[in-house]
Amino acid sequence: MKLPRSAAGWTVAIFGLLALVVGAVGLVWPEALLRLLGFEVLESRAPGDYTGTFLTASSMASFNMGVYYLLASATEWRAFYRFTVVFRLVTFTVFSIVVLADAAPGRFFGVAAWEALGALATAVGLWWDRRSALPVAAVSSSAGPASTADAVR
Repeated sequence: MKLPRSAAGWTVAIFGLLALVVGAVGLVWPEALLRLLGFEVLESRAPGDYTGTFLTASSMASFNMGVYYLLASATEWRAFYRFTVVFRLVTFTVFSIVVLADAAPGRFFGVAAWEALGALATAVGLWWDRRSALPVAAVSSSAGPASTADAVR
């Protein structure tokens, strides 16, 4: 697997790796994930309690999302980076509302904060990458397009 080639790519790769690991932990040791998130771990579940099923589905989604993020960072899929900034902020908002509505323990706000910090880190990385690329773009445009692709941009 290729390493990221940009600041934004590194933020996406780090999040992807963490999402993959958290997903794997949830699949292999669900009780640890529940404790990490601040949820109570019960000795047994009542019939019709599908907490375990939902946790498995969420963990698998996290694992898959980690793979998607790592793939995006390896290919420098910048449109994906921008997309994640917006939707991680949406996730922050929804998770914060869930905590504020007392539908989740206060410790779950850490997940919301992680999403917001990740979104901001990727946004800063995108800004930094664009800023770092400006001198090259300015030189290319002042000297004329270096290729047909540059002429189209």
